Amino acid sequence: MNTRMRRAAVAVAATTMAVSLAACGSAKESGDKAEQSSEKKGDDLKIGLLLPENQTARYEKFDRPIIEKKISELTGGKAEVVYANAKQDANTQSQQVDTMITNKVDALILGAVDAKAIANSVKKAKDEGIPVVAFDRLAEGPIDAYTSFDNEEVGRAQGTALLEALGDKADGGTIVMMNGAITDPNAALFKKGAKSVLDGKVKYGKEYDTKEWKPENANANMEAAITALGKDKIDGVYSANDGMAGGIITALKAAGLPKLPPVTGQDAELAGVQRIVSGEQFMSVYKSYPAEGIVAAEMAVALAKGEKLDSIATSKVDSATAKGIPTVLVPVVSLTKDNIKDTVIKDGIWTLDEICSAKYKADCDKIGLK
Repeated sequence: MNTRMRRAAVAVAATTMAVSLAACGSAKESGDKAEQSSEKKGDDLKIGLLLPENQTARYEKFDRPIIEKKISELTGGKAEVVYANAKQDANTQSQQVDTMITNKVDALILGAVDAKAIANSVKKAKDEGIPVVAFDRLAEGPIDAYTSFDNEEVGRAQGTALLEALGDKADGGTIVMMNGAITDPNAALFKKGAKSVLDGKVKYGKEYDTKEWKPENANANMEAAITALGKDKIDGVYSANDGMAGGIITALKAAGLPKLPPVTGQDAELAGVQRIVSGEQFMSVYKSYPAEGIVAAEMAVALAKGEKLDSIATSKVDSATAKGIPTVLVPVVSLTKDNIKDTVIKDGIWTLDEICSAKYKADCDKIGLK
């Protein structure tokens, strides 16, 4: 792990001190295999880690190294992490779960490509006595634990920021709503949170559920919206994440708008932060990946050892197929040009030099980011 990532992990240590692994006792028995899997497990563990895609920078750049590092710390370097990325393919991910079962992992951390489609694979793992931690997205099936961000709050933060940016057009203005993929349960929560703020205030000129979260699909959708509505009839754009915001802004610029409407985002990707600096994107949502990754690692190690999660999971949520799933939700922050220094730079996610590269140096100077 590089120096920047170590700084990021340290920066959120206070957030996760309360989730120590002091819990003791055996996990509730659920069949002979589950009972056997929880007996006499020390630090010599095998933990499976399945992440959904590699188009969004966070999974490979932040989540994977954070989780691997924390598992190593919790087990004195004795645990093995078996990793695979599904690259946005639900069938591939199902096969990866089968491979994890064959490899007899002691626990599985799963970032689902398709929350519903993966349910049968989760049940297969459970039937083999392998506990499953749903990471970032609430997969269906007999999940043992779940950690993510407060996803409705993400949407509320986006919606609130968009209304602020709209100014006098916040009452009755026309926006385009670019939601995430329908296969991702988080996308529905982002949408729900945003609409709880936007409903009754703005008009939805066009609304899209963007296939696979792909920027090129958001770009095509935005081009269609511009054609349908007219480039001078779009007051703002709700974009569920930064990658799509990039595709949206490309379409808006190509249409020749004299001034770009405010566009939201999420994930605090470097390109997104730089667009905020330059004024092309109004905001993003900063989520502490170290805090989320550390909790996932703690949950997986505890479950692999047959320990309870009482000291880790402070709340419970229900999925469509399971009730009372032990859960930790990590807070989020609305990121604008005014708090870049106090969030992503302070936490070591991005350095000042990375954000304020030669192309953006003058923009950084203009907003006092030095």
